[in-house]
Amino acid sequence: MPELPEVETIRRDLAPELEGRRITAIRIHHHDIIIGAQSSAEFRRRVEGRRILAVDRRAKWLLLQLDIGVLITQLRMTGRFAVGRGTVPPLAGFRHVAAEFDLNDGRTLFYDDMRRLGGFMLLSEPEWAQEESRFGPEPLDSGFRAVDLGHALRRGRAPVKNALMDQSRVAGVGNIYASEALNVARIDPTRPVSDLTDGDVRRLHRSLRRILRRSLDSAGTTFRDYRAVNGRSGSFQTLLRVYGREGESCSNCGGVIRRIVQAGRSTYYCPGCQR
Repeated sequence: MPELPEVETIRRDLAPELEGRRITAIRIHHHDIIIGAQSSAEFRRRVEGRRILAVDRRAKWLLLQLDIGVLITQLRMTGRFAVGRGTVPPLAGFRHVAAEFDLNDGRTLFYDDMRRLGGFMLLSEPEWAQEESRFGPEPLDSGFRAVDLGHALRRGRAPVKNALMDQSRVAGVGNIYASEALNVARIDPTRPVSDLTDGDVRRLHRSLRRILRRSLDSAGTTFRDYRAVNGRSGSFQTLLRVYGREGESCSNCGGVIRRIVQAGRSTYYCPGCQR
């Protein structure tokens, strides 16, 4: 699933293309991409004719702020966007188009999703406020301090890797960037959050923000499915220190990178650096 850098990259790509545009028509080819109780016909009735005021992001969700509410997009594993003219997507690889949004400037926003795990959900402002309250702070906000990370993490005795991926504690961090940030901070991913020292939290705060910013500068991480708008790939995969590198040598100490499973997800770390 795309994490904060990937979704933020998509947001930055889409904002100048969509903001201020009006959605004139919608064609839904696979009705299961409409999330919630609404039918696809009701979704079309409510969204057609509406103006896109802003393109935002919260955690791993892409948000289209409309003049009637918030259109949430969850990209999941294979969701991606392209913008072009006419009824044919501008990319040859778009073979699983699930929805098309015609814009009032003659262009079309195409949503392609091979596995159709993602989709769209339309919420009113009060409904979105309730949904948004479930998320923790954004780690790249200017006001996000080390003490804020400490307050978010130090609840219970969960392993620090699991806690970093808990969206109610810190928003937008997933498997890749939790593993990478813990490696840079030299913290064992299985360590209980209650055992973290103030120094640990400060190092983790610095490493997390640095890793996320560097990934944003690289347009995110592309292994297989993730693409930014119109097929642009990320390049941060070339800078990963531990994620996906089981059995390889650590670039810092020369030790062997290991993989373990935490909460059903793979965690990569260096036992030599992360004692």
